[in-house]
Amino acid sequence: MTVGSERRRATTLGELQSKMACLVSAEGYRAGLEFVPRSTDVIIAPYAKCGTTWLQQMVHGLRTGGDLDFHDISRVVPWIETAGDLGIDLDAEQRGEPRAFKSHLAWHDVPKGGRYIVAVRDPRDALVSAYRFFEGWFFEPGDIDIDTLGRQRFVQGRDYYTHLTSWWPRRHDPDVLLLAYEQMCDDPKGTVRRVARFIGLDASEECIAMACEQSSLESMRANNDKYDDAMMRAHSERACGLPPGSESSKVRAGGVGGYRVEFSDALLDDLDSTWRDTIGAQFAVPDYEALLEDLAASRTSVAIARQVSR
Repeated sequence: MTVGSERRRATTLGELQSKMACLVSAEGYRAGLEFVPRSTDVIIAPYAKCGTTWLQQMVHGLRTGGDLDFHDISRVVPWIETAGDLGIDLDAEQRGEPRAFKSHLAWHDVPKGGRYIVAVRDPRDALVSAYRFFEGWFFEPGDIDIDTLGRQRFVQGRDYYTHLTSWWPRRHDPDVLLLAYEQMCDDPKGTVRRVARFIGLDASEECIAMACEQSSLESMRANNDKYDDAMMRAHSERACGLPPGSESSKVRAGGVGGYRVEFSDALLDDLDSTWRDTIGAQFAVPDYEALLEDLAASRTSVAIARQVSR
C-alpha cells in the first residue's frame, strides 16, 4: 500500500488525484508503450467510458464464436497500459484470432503497427459515466460532486479532447475504425457487422446475432462479474490504499443524454467552451452533434465509393 497507512477512499479532489496517480506504475506504463503489435492485432482504444468494454466483448465473441469462459474480460482482451503491473504477457497467444487488446491511449502514444477500433461518445455522457464508475471505488459517495470532478478532468485536464483530436484525423485511415457510441446504440447489429469486417472475419449471420446478443446491455448485466474490472480492483486496493470490496462495475445504464439532469448550467457552459476551444478550433466542428453528423456523412460517402469501385 503506497498511499498512507489506512485503507480508505478519497474524500477530497486532492486525495483522489493522489490515489489515482498510484494506479499504474511508471515501469508498467512504459512496458505497455514499448509493446510491438502484430499487423493483425486489434487494439480497442476509445477514451475511458466511451464503449471500451462493449467493444472488448464484441470482438472477443466474434473471434471465438461465443466464448464466455472467462472471469475478467481484460484477462482475454488485455489492457496494454496496465498489463505490466498485472503480470500479463502482451506477447502471448490468445484464445482466438486476431489477438485483441484494450487501450485508452491517444494516437500519438498508442503502440503502432496493428489495427485500431475507437469509439467516440458525447463528453458530457462520458463524464457522467466516469463519475459513477469512480464513486464508491476511488472516492466516497457524495464527498466529491460531479461539477468538481468534471472541471478537473474535462475542463482543466482536457484529456478527453486531447484523445479525440489525436484520433479524429485518422478516421479515414484503412487501419482505423472510428465509431460513435450513440450510433452503436442505434444500430448494434450493424455495428457488429462493421467490426467483424474490419478485424478480417467473414462472420455468418448466426455469428453476428450471437455476438450482438452477448455484447448487449442485458447480457453483459447478467454476466456482470466478467466486466467488473476485478483484476484492476484488486490491484488498486493494494497500490492505492483502497478498502476491499469496492464497486467497479462497468456495465451500467449505457444511456445517452443523462448529463442533462446531472450538471449545473455553469459546468455545461464550461464544457461547451472547452469543446469550442479544442475540437471546434482545430477541426471547425462546433459541437458533438455536428461531429456525429460529420461521421455519419463520412460513412455514407465511403460506402458509396466502395459500391462504385465494384
